[in-house]
Amino acid sequence: MKVAILAGGGGTRLVEETEVKPKPMVEIGGQPIIWHIMLHYAHYGFRQFVIALGYKGEVIKKYMVDSCSLHSNLTVDFKTSEVTKHGRYSPDWTVDLVDTGFSTMTGGRIKRLAPYLGNGAFMLTWGDGLSDVNLHDLLTFHRAHGKLATLTAVRPPARFGHLELDGDRVAECSEKSQTKEGWINGAYFVLEPGVLDYIAGDDSIWEREPLDRLAKDGQLMAYRHTSFWQCMDTLRDRRLLEGLWQSGTPPWKIWE
Repeated sequence: MKVAILAGGGGTRLVEETEVKPKPMVEIGGQPIIWHIMLHYAHYGFRQFVIALGYKGEVIKKYMVDSCSLHSNLTVDFKTSEVTKHGRYSPDWTVDLVDTGFSTMTGGRIKRLAPYLGNGAFMLTWGDGLSDVNLHDLLTFHRAHGKLATLTAVRPPARFGHLELDGDRVAECSEKSQTKEGWINGAYFVLEPGVLDYIAGDDSIWEREPLDRLAKDGQLMAYRHTSFWQCMDTLRDRRLLEGLWQSGTPPWKIWE
């Protein structure tokens, strides 16, 4: 099963980092966030990736190509320009890097990936969010209901600490965590090829008309994930994720 990752947005709310690189290349623990995402999928056996490029896509291309060399021992034949890699473990992944246009919207990017996704169901996520979602359970849920689309519903992280009041008395004072009410779209989709028919073209925003139409047609289901999920929209989010990594027990790191 292919894993599509949307990595073409401009990351305007993280401009401190994205002036020189796309948001999926912003580092957490010394590695781009997209690398963390790919390791998560690979942990569950999903190792065929299709990455939709746009803004500064050449940075992602260079990283993927260079990583094959930088994580290996090399023998360089200067006479023939031949480079032989050996002596180090390399992930058994295949990665399609697809230019989907600078200003193409999310739905359009997905549709442009169609020739690379095969004829069966595929997974989809954004290149800027981390979670410990169990992808095997997600896929089992999707296959059981028989609809075209499954999204992962998550509790949004709270921006502030939570107070439980009993009149004027504070009954509970908890640190920032996930909210206790409400669900949002946390991505981590499983999709059937038929969803592509819901996307009109490059100007289509996946999170709006296509998902709305799928919902109205009874073709969109929600897999409820109650554990860790965190997007990286702002510098504050990036610092939060870096702090979790430096703690030594980042909740999304389920791989060895």
